[in-house]
Amino acid sequence: MTRIDAKFAALHAEGKKAFVAYIMAGDPDYETSLEVVKGLPGAGVDIIEMGLPFTDPMADGPTIQLAGQRALEGGMTLERTLQMAREFRETDDTTPIVMMGYYNPIYSRGVDKFLVDAKEAGIDGLIVVDLPPEEDEELCIPAQKAGLNFIRLATPTTDDKRLPKVLTNTSGFVYYVSITGITGAAAAQASDVGPEVARIKSHTDLPVIVGFGIRTPDTSREIAGVADGAVVGSAIVGKLAEGLSPAEVLDFVKGLADGAHSA
Repeated sequence: MTRIDAKFAALHAEGKKAFVAYIMAGDPDYETSLEVVKGLPGAGVDIIEMGLPFTDPMADGPTIQLAGQRALEGGMTLERTLQMAREFRETDDTTPIVMMGYYNPIYSRGVDKFLVDAKEAGIDGLIVVDLPPEEDEELCIPAQKAGLNFIRLATPTTDDKRLPKVLTNTSGFVYYVSITGITGAAAAQASDVGPEVARIKSHTDLPVIVGFGIRTPDTSREIAGVADGAVVGSAIVGKLAEGLSPAEVLDFVKGLADGAHSA
């Protein structure tokens, strides 16, 4: 059982929905980013998504793209992202960390070496948005063998013919993208999301967590109310871009987490 599996079991026992927060590792700089990441569990975050900076983040909108650029310009690398996870693990051995990004940096490092290093650093799961199920032998299956969850995205365009393929070899949870398009592009609507979550859950026992388009505590509560939890990324990253202090960012995160937990 991974930390992700254990977290969902604990939340289920408490009758609570999950709140997942995304942070771009190294944005706006390493020290600020690490301070925010270390503060997330205290702000109510159940699972941390740690973004791996990449030069060509094709699924991401301007907010996440610019965060990645700031991180890269500040010298952030895959190695330093793993180091951030290691430093987080020095004081927190229970909060799950999911590394979210693109395959190129992992491929460049070498899959076998990456998986050994990620496991050692305390990474629990991977979301690699540009690796479809047809490429499972590339990273997904080796990751599962190494004890890491491989989390897949389902979208509004994932029809019933495609869905079983998407769910094959998926573990930890299913990440449902609430809108068509890039991150931060539109507002999620519970009335649209609810039937889609039910459709996915008819095909799997995994928790379904919904992200993209969640920016307020009210939306966080509404979306968590029709799913197993909510993910917020662009809205949090945007606060860092505005120059808010780590304490102010974490206060904003707490409001979002309280919204999801009140569902």
